[in-house]
Amino acid sequence: MGTASTSPALEAFSQQAPVFDAIDRENALIGRMRAIVRNAARRHMQPGERLLELNAGTGIDSLFFSEQGLQVLATDAAPGMLAQLEARRNAHPELRLAVQERSFLDLDTLPAEGFDHVFSNFGGINCTPDLERVLAGVDHVLRPGGTCALVIMPRFSPWELLAALKGHFRLAFRRWRRGGAPAQVEGVSFPCHYHEASEVRRLLGERYAVLEQRALSLLVPPPHVEQFDRKHPRLYRTLDRMEEALAHRWPFRAWGDHYLIILRKRA
Repeated sequence: MGTASTSPALEAFSQQAPVFDAIDRENALIGRMRAIVRNAARRHMQPGERLLELNAGTGIDSLFFSEQGLQVLATDAAPGMLAQLEARRNAHPELRLAVQERSFLDLDTLPAEGFDHVFSNFGGINCTPDLERVLAGVDHVLRPGGTCALVIMPRFSPWELLAALKGHFRLAFRRWRRGGAPAQVEGVSFPCHYHEASEVRRLLGERYAVLEQRALSLLVPPPHVEQFDRKHPRLYRTLDRMEEALAHRWPFRAWGDHYLIILRKRA
């Protein structure tokens, strides 16, 4: 998950920043999800276009997209993540990669229609209950004809519901709690809020066309189920094939640990 603009979340992700890249490298399930999302987003991008990344974290995706020839503005609000972002930018002066401290709740202070694409990965937007404000900001910065690719956590997650079979009902149904559910990173707790794809479409309205929507970690375990691919390689490959067969279909495309939705702003 990326970072938010609330103090507990900022503290949590700042503390995680020094180890974030190592966690990312060592977890094949994170790598799988990141590759799926990048490949889908790239299909709608061209070198030279401007991309704004929200909750960019340490800049793993920002660096990737800048290496593809895009002009990238990587934004985050957590001081620890910003320090890592700056270090990554400074290590690659040849790339068109800029860094800016900014919450995804404050996009209205950026130039109007200044970007061809907006990108947000790993559920950073779930750190706020104010989805409407985030999407209003996305609409403000996105030019007509541009796209936004958002990875968000919905309420329905089959892997969390499995916890009910073990009697862990609080965990199994936590995504349905009013006012959000507690999440924890590096021992710091903060509220997490779950947003449906239908809500994204409703808030952006008819000015936006859905280009793609798919489930992420619907049948394949979510990233926190560490080493699953190594412990159960044949089962992992089977679940991967099954998920790819279902991920784009209704109603499965709105489920999973996360989902990806890519929309184009009509010209």
